[in-house]
Amino acid sequence: MRRRTVLLAGLVGACVVAGLVAASLTTHSAGATGLYAQLAPIQKRILSGFATLEVNPARGVSSTATNQKPKTTSKSGPSAFGCPDNIGNNQRVNQNCLNISDSDLQGRGQAENETAIAYDPSKKDHLVGSYNDYRRGDSTCGVSYSSDNGEHWTDATTPNGFTRGGPYGAARQYWQAGGDTSVAYDTKGNAYLSCQLFMRGAGTTSNPDLSSAFFVYRSTQSNGASWNFTGRPVAQFPDVAGTGCCLLDKQYLTVDNHPGSPFQDRVYVTWTFFDGDGTAYIYEAWSNDYAEHFSAPVLVSTDSALCPNTFGLPTPNGRCNENQYSQPFTGQDGNLYVVYSNFNNSLSGPSDNHNQILLSKSTGGGVSFGAPVLVSNYYDLPDCPTYQGGQDPGRACVPEKGSSMNSVFRANNYPSGAVNPKNAGQIAVTFGSYINSHSKESNGCTPDGLAGDGQNKFIGVKTGGACNNDILVSVSNNGGGTFTGTATDPRSLTSVNQDAGQATTDQWWQWADFSNSGKFGVSYYDRQYGNDETTGSSDISLSGSKDLSSFKSKRVTTGSMPTPTQFTNGLGNGVFLGDYSGLTVGDDGSAHPIWADTRTVDLFLCPGTPASGVPPALCTGIEAGGQHANDEDVFTAHLGLP
Repeated sequence: MRRRTVLLAGLVGACVVAGLVAASLTTHSAGATGLYAQLAPIQKRILSGFATLEVNPARGVSSTATNQKPKTTSKSGPSAFGCPDNIGNNQRVNQNCLNISDSDLQGRGQAENETAIAYDPSKKDHLVGSYNDYRRGDSTCGVSYSSDNGEHWTDATTPNGFTRGGPYGAARQYWQAGGDTSVAYDTKGNAYLSCQLFMRGAGTTSNPDLSSAFFVYRSTQSNGASWNFTGRPVAQFPDVAGTGCCLLDKQYLTVDNHPGSPFQDRVYVTWTFFDGDGTAYIYEAWSNDYAEHFSAPVLVSTDSALCPNTFGLPTPNGRCNENQYSQPFTGQDGNLYVVYSNFNNSLSGPSDNHNQILLSKSTGGGVSFGAPVLVSNYYDLPDCPTYQGGQDPGRACVPEKGSSMNSVFRANNYPSGAVNPKNAGQIAVTFGSYINSHSKESNGCTPDGLAGDGQNKFIGVKTGGACNNDILVSVSNNGGGTFTGTATDPRSLTSVNQDAGQATTDQWWQWADFSNSGKFGVSYYDRQYGNDETTGSSDISLSGSKDLSSFKSKRVTTGSMPTPTQFTNGLGNGVFLGDYSGLTVGDDGSAHPIWADTRTVDLFLCPGTPASGVPPALCTGIEAGGQHANDEDVFTAHLGLP
C-alpha cells in the first residue's frame, strides 16, 4: 500500500509569522471506496457514535413518524411552538425554537446532544456549555453561555463554516459537519471550545472530500458570547480526494486552570487517530499561548506489556494500538493525566469479553508521557442487534428488561477522571461496567464472548434483576502510580450508585468532578425511577462522596425522559443520543450536570397543508412503535452535591 503523510498543526514560535509548521505521521491508504468501509473490524467497533453516524451513510436512516396529530397545548406563549421552556428546576441550555421537521429527516434540523460544561474559576457565576447542534441540518459545534450560575442561558455561534486552507489546496476549507465538543476556562476568564470538523464524502454529498480536523476556539473574556474567527488548528488530516484512508476522532479538551501550577493556563487536547493500517493510537497536543498555536502531536498510548493482543495489526508506536475515549485532566501540581479505554488486553477464555481502562501521565506539560498504568478492567455494554433485534451491526446499547426493544441508541462505557484539589496525589477515575458487584455471575449475569461485530454478549441481558450497568470508581493515592482497580476485579470495585433501586437497574454515561473542598461528584443517566428499566426511559442522577467509598445520590430530572426518536432505525426508535454527558462542580460544591433530554415533543407540518387550502398548522408525530416523536435538547440543573 502506498504511503501518505498526515499534516498536523505544529507549534509556532512568537517570532514566526509566515504560517503553521506541519508535523507528519506516516499512514497508509486503503483505496477510494469510502472511509467507513475501509476501517479494520476493531476500528469499526470502537469508532465513536458521532463519527459513525456521520461517516457511514447507512446509519442515517430516515424517520417513520406518521399518524400526525394537531399540536394542542394548554399553554400560551413560545413554549407551545417548541421554544425554550424549563422543566421545573431543569434549565434548558440551547435556546432555539424547533425547526419544523420533515418526517423523513427527523433529527436533522432539530437535535442537540453530546454535552459538556465548564465554570469560570475567575467568575463563579459564569458557565459555558457545548453540544452537537443539528439545527442547520448537519451537525455543528453548538455552544451556549450563562452569566447567572446557569439560571438563564444564551446561544452563541461558533464561526466554523470555513477555516484557512492550510493543507487542503485552497485558500479556504469549507466544512460540512462538526461536533464532539468540549469546553474549559483558563484562570484569566477565557473560555475554550474544542470542535471536530469533517467532510462527509461521496455518496452522501457530491464532494468526495473526506478530510477531518480538530480546531480550538477561544472566547476572549466574553464568557462564551463570541469566539475567534476560524479557530486554531490542533490536528488536520487532508483527504480532499476522498481516499477514505484515515480519520481524526473523539477529541477532548482541558486547561490547566490551577493558579501557581508550573503550566498554568496551558491548553491540552487529546484524540484518537484511526490510521489506514488498522491502528487507533491516542495523541495529545498542547498550547502555551492561549490556544493560538499547538504543538506537534505527542503519543499518549505508548507501549506496555498490558497490551499483548495486537489483533494481528502493525505496532509502529507500540503494542497499545487500539484505543478510544480519551479524556485529559490536570492536577494543581501541573501534572497532566490522560485516561482512555484500551482493547489490547488478553482474554482468559472464549466467554471472557472484558477490556481495560489505562492512564498515561505527563509531568512536563504534555511534552512526553510515561508508560500506561492499569486503572481497572471493565465490561462494555452489550451488542444491540443480539438483544434488541433488527439493528445495524457494530452498535452497543443499553437494553431495557423484558420484551420491549425501544432502547437502541448507541452507548459505550468510557472513563472520566479528576484530581482532588486538596490532595494532588489522589486521582479518581469513573467508568461504566456491565459486570460489577450488582450484576456478577451469582446474580444471573454472565459474560458470553463476542458477537460477530465484535461487541459484547452476556447471559441475562433482558432478565430483570440480572445484568445491569454500574458506574464504578477506581482511586489512586500515589499520583497515578497504582489504582484500587489495578488489582481489584470490577465485580468487587466500589460503585457510585449505591441506592437500593440502583442494584438492579442500569446507570451509564457518567462524568466526574471534585469541588474545591475535595468532595467528589458524579452525574449519570439512571433507570432506577418508575418503570424506566422496562420501558427504556431514563433519568439523570447525581452522586456525591467525601471519602470516595460511601456515596449518596439524588434525582436531578423532574420527570423521566422517553427513549429517543431522532435518527430512527425505521421502527421509530432513535439510534443516536450522543456518546457522553458532562458535569462541572463549582468552588462551593454546587454541581451543574448537563445532558441530552428527550422530553420535548417534536413538531411537523400537518398532513394535507397547504395543498388542502387549510393554513399551515403544526402537528406532533406518532412513531411506528406507537410512541410520540420527541426532540433532543440540552438541559442542566444547579444543585448541591449529596
